Amino acid sequence: MVPGPVLFARYAFPPNSHGFCGPADHGGLFEYAVAGVDDGGLRAMARQFAGAWPYLQLIAGATGLDDPLDRRVVEAYWVGSPRLDRVATRAVGDSMEDRFRHMAGARFTSLTEGVLAGGVPHHSFAVFCIYPYTGLLTDRKKAAHALTVLDRCRIRWGRVLAVQGDQVVVEGSSLTWDGHLLRLGEKRTETVVQSVDGIGMVGGVSPGDWVSLHWEWVCDRLTEAQVGRLRRFTERHLAIVNDRQTRSPVPQLLG
Repeated sequence: MVPGPVLFARYAFPPNSHGFCGPADHGGLFEYAVAGVDDGGLRAMARQFAGAWPYLQLIAGATGLDDPLDRRVVEAYWVGSPRLDRVATRAVGDSMEDRFRHMAGARFTSLTEGVLAGGVPHHSFAVFCIYPYTGLLTDRKKAAHALTVLDRCRIRWGRVLAVQGDQVVVEGSSLTWDGHLLRLGEKRTETVVQSVDGIGMVGGVSPGDWVSLHWEWVCDRLTEAQVGRLRRFTERHLAIVNDRQTRSPVPQLLG
């Protein structure tokens, strides 16, 4: 069983390597994810993820766990868990108030709509209901880039079709935007990274495995139950975007 801080590093490294969130030492974070070592250094790095850390604290506090990096908390945030439905709407709203009102100003209401519509502290809530990219989809000049960022930044799931050295071919669904609705599209294949020169965060995967993906990286193997939870929370927050037309004015806080 991978320790919670290490599991966090596996999912946090991909956006960190692109410079979107967390500390500058993405190489160090990768080394922790590969080594599987839970120590004070890794925990200090995790606390520097300004987007994710408050959600981990929120989940832990609401579900009776003392450690925001408890594996159960980390899995709930990145993949999904029944624990998320134990976080009270008021608690999520208060967290949004503390973090974003001073940045959003008068447009803060568009954030709280997502919470009231059933948003929970899952990474897909941050991607679809908090980050600014859904609001850019209606801008023809920026829509293609925004859709790509949304698709890469969300935690995706896919079935391994083939392993080609450091790369893995997986089958999954990408996001689509028809000008009105943001949805999961038809199945398609993509090639992702599991290692560099044979060194990776997840042990060798095999055809038939379900895996989670963040940006271009394989982050973990998933059970079918985990795939189901990840899909459910992803679709839940897509529905909020589509039904409520939630658009975020919050500056980029990826991670």
